Amino acid sequence: MKFYNREKELAQLQKIRQRSAQSAQMTVVIGRRRIGKTSLLKKDMEGQVAVYLFVAKKSEALLCMEFVETVKLILEVNTFGEIIRFRDFFAWVMELSKTRNFTLMLDEFQEFKLINPAIFSEMQNTWDAEKDNSKLNLILCGSVYSMMKDIFENSKEPLFARATAKMIIKPFEVSVLKEILSDANPDFTPTDLLAFYTLTGGVAKYVENFISAGAFTLDRMLEEIFSENSLFLDEGKNTLIEEFGRDYTTYFSILSLIASSKTSRPEIESILEMSVGPFLDKLENDFSLIRKIRPIFSKPTGRIVKYEIVDNFLSFWFGFIFKNYSAVEIGNFEFLKNQVRRDYPTFSGIMLERYFIEKLRASGEFSQIGTYWDRKNSNEIDIVAINEHEKRAVFAEVKMNKSKISLAELQEKSKALDSYLEGY
Repeated sequence: MKFYNREKELAQLQKIRQRSAQSAQMTVVIGRRRIGKTSLLKKDMEGQVAVYLFVAKKSEALLCMEFVETVKLILEVNTFGEIIRFRDFFAWVMELSKTRNFTLMLDEFQEFKLINPAIFSEMQNTWDAEKDNSKLNLILCGSVYSMMKDIFENSKEPLFARATAKMIIKPFEVSVLKEILSDANPDFTPTDLLAFYTLTGGVAKYVENFISAGAFTLDRMLEEIFSENSLFLDEGKNTLIEEFGRDYTTYFSILSLIASSKTSRPEIESILEMSVGPFLDKLENDFSLIRKIRPIFSKPTGRIVKYEIVDNFLSFWFGFIFKNYSAVEIGNFEFLKNQVRRDYPTFSGIMLERYFIEKLRASGEFSQIGTYWDRKNSNEIDIVAINEHEKRAVFAEVKMNKSKISLAELQEKSKALDSYLEGY
């Protein structure tokens, strides 16, 4: 698949690289697994003097020996003596960068925390001492969000406040997904596009997988997901167990309930029979996996709160795969596909609302976009979009079937917000 989008990210990386020719730059790049971080960074490195190093789960000595050989090959330099400690490797690289400008990218940087946590303080000492005389474009990339956040944003950590730039790599926007699907299958239908958005969520690897397999319809996508050796079946576990550590069973249970429409804290606690406040807080603020949804115009501290999983695919995985994992283990893929087909209209309806909210955000026309429901969890309005400058409000019902929309009913429900919209 050709390289799509990311113009803004590439432009930012180019500016950082240009600055590094004058003084050393440390850029932190974070994004979930499969989002396309490495592809983006390698695209930026094309035609540049750049060294890409992957931090595998190996001993520090083995990693350093591999790193040294890669640097020697690309920069055409030699070393004196053996380097088996990262502090010595990094000091050597910083010394090389005093006389030449180049990029050094360390992928899955958070793995050093498991290999040797002292590496971070050793890096800090060398960076602080040498950066003013260096022309290194240092890029530190990671996919375990909580660990990367702790390494660089925890004031007690040695690399706190050392980064000169930070980038969060997000999924493809809906307009890009539409472009990709149109290029691959010009005859796609709106239903195909919704399935493509629902099941990939704009995650580059999932998009590439479906495109390369010619999976352009819901049925073909489900065949790719529910098949032997599918990358999708264990994706939730592979993506999140390292994030959650020993508490992963509790986190997985909470996410499974949210994916099954148990979206309020009281609902979750009544089923799990335990307090989940700290877990919800970490899922939202440490892992960035869920977000609070409040009725538009409600106070930030209001008690009317629902939760939703941010990532489309993980919402699908917890709602259909994790919940039926015994069927996965025995390879009963027809059962799983039938489960999805049965519940897909409801699930895709939620995703269709999300799709149009994302489109409205991308338009740049509105200062506030949200949804509305009252204290009785009724009188729901799918989308409310506000333009405070023009005093304009948009109310929308989102349905797959146009005949199910009643504009008169929508107009009546919108009266609940009249007090907030005087002059609109």
